[in-house]
Amino acid sequence: MNDATRFETVPTIAEASRLIETRALSPVELTELCLKRIGAVDARLNSFLLVTETLARKTAKRAEAEIAAGRRRGPLHGIPIGLKDIYSTKGIRTTAHSKVLAEHVPDKDAVVTAKLAKAGTVLLGKLSTHEFAIGGPSFDLPWPPARNPWNTELSPGGSSSGSGAAIAAGLVLGATGSDTGGSIRSPATFCAIAGVKPTYGLVSRSGILPLAFTLDHAGPMAWTVEDCAILLQAMAGHDKADPGSAKVKIPDFRAALRQDLKGVRVGVINRWHEGEHPVEPEMKQAVEAAAETMRGLGAEIRDVAMPGLADFAPAGRVIILTEAFAVHQKTLQSRYNDYGERFRASVTPAALFSAADHMQAIRARRQLIERTAEAMAGIDVMVVAAAPGPATKMVGFDPDAAFKRPLLTMPFNLTGLPVATVCCGFTGSNLPLGMQVVGHPFGDATAMAVAHAYERATSWRSRRPPLFAEASAQTAR
Repeated sequence: MNDATRFETVPTIAEASRLIETRALSPVELTELCLKRIGAVDARLNSFLLVTETLARKTAKRAEAEIAAGRRRGPLHGIPIGLKDIYSTKGIRTTAHSKVLAEHVPDKDAVVTAKLAKAGTVLLGKLSTHEFAIGGPSFDLPWPPARNPWNTELSPGGSSSGSGAAIAAGLVLGATGSDTGGSIRSPATFCAIAGVKPTYGLVSRSGILPLAFTLDHAGPMAWTVEDCAILLQAMAGHDKADPGSAKVKIPDFRAALRQDLKGVRVGVINRWHEGEHPVEPEMKQAVEAAAETMRGLGAEIRDVAMPGLADFAPAGRVIILTEAFAVHQKTLQSRYNDYGERFRASVTPAALFSAADHMQAIRARRQLIERTAEAMAGIDVMVVAAAPGPATKMVGFDPDAAFKRPLLTMPFNLTGLPVATVCCGFTGSNLPLGMQVVGHPFGDATAMAVAHAYERATSWRSRRPPLFAEASAQTAR
């Protein structure tokens, strides 16, 4: 097998899988390449909280031997990945990026952790997050926050911040994320990668540290939609240990991907781009151009009359804060100062909320699910910006930030709809922009198929951040 450093760019999961299958690439060589890249640039990126170097080499060697013996497990066999550090890993520290769990070593894997291991992935380590997957970035935690490989002065988005940064810089080929209000889609947008928030209940959350049970989703992140489809295939499935898990047939996500969009009906949520909190001009133009690209692929483009963006914000905020407080109440009482300032200021006020507040938010959620279903009647997917604009500066805590404008991502946590987020362009200063492709319940395959067709029709996947090139240069020496 040839040396993996021959690649001018780190291969995608799909590319690496084909090469591994034909013995043109060794899992050991690919793992060593990723470890070298981590050593070259992650001190500036802070995407890893823990690099499991010894385990990775052992797993890669085992994968190489199994494949050589004709026991290839599938497309993820020998593929190096990272896990957001809220996914429990047996015998490996799992901290949620918090002093509260700084020494926490689970005695059992999360269900998804175990599924990905069974698929043959090579775990490179645990990835940075915002503390307990809420708020951020924070500068008063035991480890520094992850930074954006396009510009390290900027936020990579969160809370799956390390996942987004590590993938964009080519340190891992794929990673896991979680999404309660946009925590997969925000880093996917700001780091120019692909991320999928599956339909609520499609992927088990057992063994993943919770934020808000009603809105928590687990999903894949990678450089391309095709790679996310490969990861989601291994992650999805019913789990009786997760009360929110759905017992549905899992389709072949990769087989459902397509090159054209003939006959697909795409609704653009123009109201959210132009309403009370309009997106920045470059973002609006990027989504409009993306819709035209889809039209050129055969899609029918129309406007979709969704409820106002601000209708979703209060219900989402109340549900997240009350449920997060319920999860952490006992520990907040005994170890208040071991939490970071941002987490304390965000979650502690929920002590003043009542059961009635939570129930009213749940009722509003049900109404919004119904209104969204009515708006989506007659279309296959919706398209909307994933953020108002590009990544912003890494700044200290602003207690009012969450209330200044509603999130473009929150509505799809409340409704539980599947969303594939992809890069849809760059600003004049070379910062990525991203859009959401939203499907019907359990229409994950359709959402990814549309996002994939768009992705293949554009040139955005050929652009990588400066830290990617820097890592490539250093590992080629």
